[in-house]
Amino acid sequence: MLQVSNLRSLVSSLSSYFDMSEHTFQNQVAIITGAAVGIGFEIARQLSQQGAAVIINDMDGPAARAAAQKIRAAGGRSQIVVGNSGNLACIDEMVSTALTAFGRLDLAVANAGVTTYGDFLNYPLERFEEVVQVNLQGTFFLAQRAARQLIKQGEGGRILLMSSVTGYQYHPDLTAYGMSKAAIRMLAKSLGVELAQYGITVNALAPGATLTKRTEELDGGNYREVWGKITPTGRPAETADIAAAALFLLSPQARQITGQTLVIDGGWSAVSPPPE
Repeated sequence: MLQVSNLRSLVSSLSSYFDMSEHTFQNQVAIITGAAVGIGFEIARQLSQQGAAVIINDMDGPAARAAAQKIRAAGGRSQIVVGNSGNLACIDEMVSTALTAFGRLDLAVANAGVTTYGDFLNYPLERFEEVVQVNLQGTFFLAQRAARQLIKQGEGGRILLMSSVTGYQYHPDLTAYGMSKAAIRMLAKSLGVELAQYGITVNALAPGATLTKRTEELDGGNYREVWGKITPTGRPAETADIAAAALFLLSPQARQITGQTLVIDGGWSAVSPPPE
């Protein structure tokens, strides 16, 4: 029979294994693209709360500065890199900023993405090129540049990509976007294998309908109601739901998970009704 002291030790060990705490990411450094608002900011905020220093990237300079200030006001550490995450010079600046400001890099989250609507037969080249540059080029080369630094440090790390349920299921007027998000799933699978030898895990999230300031303006301002009706859980996701999954995949608890894409959509992709 276990003695009381041994039982307490076992309970403590199990709790530390299964529960992330405010120290889970202590002394780690993360890059998050598209992180001034929405899902990206919530990931950055939660990482900061649990000890990470965060590099916030966004094309909107004032919004990026405001996001970094919020994190600092809460006691966190943050730097910003303003620019297009699909631009290689901007990506290189993110990595160099992490090293200059905090001395290392541990986590990279390719969250930035462009959503453009349009039917296939009339979809213009300029929109296609924008989707490819940010969603594919930005994701691919952030993963590449982050992996190079992680390999150089020799301590492993985590890379997280942002796919979408539209990379699994058809959605009206999102052919180009859905194509890019399906490609990100394959990138996560490929890199999960290729980078495993270096102790680097690579996974992706595939959010479904998620409440943000931007999406709340969709569907005639009835986004919450429309998606609540067609989502089995009765509501769209909140940014905190996506961030919670992100932090798990970035944490030591997910060390044996790589090459996977986790769908977070309240069951929508199991039935897939389009909005009316």
